[in-house]
Amino acid sequence: MNTATETGATRAIETAVLGTSNNGLGWQRNVKRIAVLALAVGIAAGIGVWLMRGKAAVQPSYITEPVTRGKLSVTVTANGTLAPTRTVNIGSELSGTVSRVLVDINDVVKKGQLLLELDTTKLRDQIRRSRASLAQAEAKVAQSQATVREAQAGLARLEEVARLSGGKVPSKAELDGSRATLDRAQADEAAARAAVADARAALSTDETNLAKASIRSPIDGTVLTRAVEPGNAVAASLQAVTLLTIAEDLSKLKLQVNVDEADVGMVKPGLRADFTVSAWPRRKFPASITRVAYGSTTTDNVVTYITYLDVDNPDLSLRPGMTATATLVAAERQDAMLVPNTALRFSPTQSPTGKTGASGSKPGTGIVASLVPRPPSGNASRRAANSTNTGSARQVWVLREGQPVPIPIAPGVSDGRMTEVNAPELQPGMEVITDQRAGAPQ
Repeated sequence: MNTATETGATRAIETAVLGTSNNGLGWQRNVKRIAVLALAVGIAAGIGVWLMRGKAAVQPSYITEPVTRGKLSVTVTANGTLAPTRTVNIGSELSGTVSRVLVDINDVVKKGQLLLELDTTKLRDQIRRSRASLAQAEAKVAQSQATVREAQAGLARLEEVARLSGGKVPSKAELDGSRATLDRAQADEAAARAAVADARAALSTDETNLAKASIRSPIDGTVLTRAVEPGNAVAASLQAVTLLTIAEDLSKLKLQVNVDEADVGMVKPGLRADFTVSAWPRRKFPASITRVAYGSTTTDNVVTYITYLDVDNPDLSLRPGMTATATLVAAERQDAMLVPNTALRFSPTQSPTGKTGASGSKPGTGIVASLVPRPPSGNASRRAANSTNTGSARQVWVLREGQPVPIPIAPGVSDGRMTEVNAPELQPGMEVITDQRAGAPQ
């Protein structure tokens, strides 16, 4: 409140008081006037104090965070399941009835160990039948050999008679018939020998089937599943039914995760990783990436790429089929210069540049203007627009003598909260500006 206003109010109060002494009848009216004038003086004084405080709130305040040096890791998170490095599904090539099952789940088996047997009654009967057919074929060979020898002897006698008689007897037709008989006998012998080979092949097939009725383990491993019981009928078809599932070595597992297409460019074979499972939520298991698939998988319009990791499981605490959340380390920096990402997105608000009014205050700082809502600050929308990308930032701001000063930088990798920067002017411990607030009383 200025001096002229205070003097005018004082004179009005004195006039009102003197008027009451000269006119006792107007006392009540003068009391009301005095109250109104006192109220006006109080309002004017309050407005004056408020304006003086508003003039002090012209200097903005800044929020800062220190520059640090340390380790920075860029990671990719993906979900997947654990599986054995090699799994064998055991089925049956033969149809029949299961007579014995010699293993159960979690049993450790060796290569060649007997797992289950089918009923072999019919198979053994078939072998006996095949052996009988082989014996019959071999007898036929012996019979044909005797016929050949007989035909050879008959032809030899006729030829000797012809030689002694000078070719007069026997006749040519008789000699030709004897030769044809020998040829037929030799052909019968060849057919008999072929029948023996066929009978032996049939016997071998029956013996093989008998061996297949005893199903043995093809690898060393552990039985994971069992889907058969003694007495079950097994029907061999184009698609064999899985009776048992065996995992080769549970001390070595593989983790198959789905990496999002936005992150697959950072994932490469040889990078290290770790993962957790629900059974051991506080334990991190190490792994290493072995293969990143080129073929994609699309689920609900989300494109992912299958990535395989090798996992050591010496204590068998991990089991096939467990769901895992893996953290793949895409990049790692040691002793890097780090600044907060908010510092890379910060840009200071420009000061008002309008002409001052007649009273010396800037436009828009009067009482009426302070009561009218203002449009949002352009700086807020500018910071929101720049908050999505820190890789394009080329400077950070520091305070020097209370004023923000830009320092050029070259940004590196970022983990989403901190970013590696290369800036000769920056030193650990320097405070970089991360945000700006409205002015506060000094």
